[in-house]
Amino acid sequence: MLKIPRHIAVIMDGNGRWAKERGLPRIAGHYEGVKRAEEVVYACQELGVEFLTLYTFSTENWKRPKEEIKALFELFENYLTKKVPELKKRDIKLKFIGRRDRLPKSTLKVMDYAEKETKNCTSLTVILAVDYGGRDEIIRAVNKLLNSGIKSITEEQFAQFLDLVGIPEPDLLIRTAGEERVSNFLLWHIAYTEFYFSPVYWPDFTKEELIKALEDFSCRERKFGAVL
Repeated sequence: MLKIPRHIAVIMDGNGRWAKERGLPRIAGHYEGVKRAEEVVYACQELGVEFLTLYTFSTENWKRPKEEIKALFELFENYLTKKVPELKKRDIKLKFIGRRDRLPKSTLKVMDYAEKETKNCTSLTVILAVDYGGRDEIIRAVNKLLNSGIKSITEEQFAQFLDLVGIPEPDLLIRTAGEERVSNFLLWHIAYTEFYFSPVYWPDFTKEELIKALEDFSCRERKFGAVL
C-alpha cells in the first residue's frame, strides 16, 4: 500500500546538465523544469499530499552568471502570473520562504499577488523557497530571537521564528540528478526526514518518477530516534 507523506520537499537538480546534454542553452533546461514542477504539483494534489516545498532559488544561486539569473526571474515571474488563476481554481495555495530584501521588485510584486490570490485555498500548499538557504534561515531566526528579548528558549519556541512556522516538517526529501547532498536546504526541518535520491534529471522527473519515490518511502520504517 502506498503511504502518502504529509509534506514532501524537493531539490530540483539537473536542469543545466539536461540542457547541456542536448546542446541547448541552460535556460531551456529551466523552462522544461518548470513543466515538471507543474506536473509534480498536480500529482501531489491528486495523491493527497498536504504540503510540497520546492527549492526554487538558493542563496548560493546568486553566484551564477547575471544573464542566467535575470532569465530565471523572468521565467519565474511570467509563469506565476500566468498560472495563479489556475492554481486558485484548483484550490492550491502558494507560499514563499527565504529572504526578500535582495529580490527584484517585480518578483516581489508577483509573489505578493500569488500569496494574496491563493491565501484561502486549502487543497494543497505549495511552498517555493526563493533566495533561501538553511543556514541563512537559522541566522535570521536567531536575530529575531535576540530582538525579542527572550533569554532562554526551547526547540518548539525557536521553531516559531523559522520560515516554515506552523507547517509540519517534511516526511520525505527528494533530490534529483543523482546528487546525494542537502545543499543547505531546510537544515533545521529535515532532522528526521526520509531521503530519496533519484538518478534522473529534474526535467525528466515525471509523475511516474514521483510514484517510485513514494513506493520507496512506503517501505521505510520511521523510528524518529526511538526503538520500535
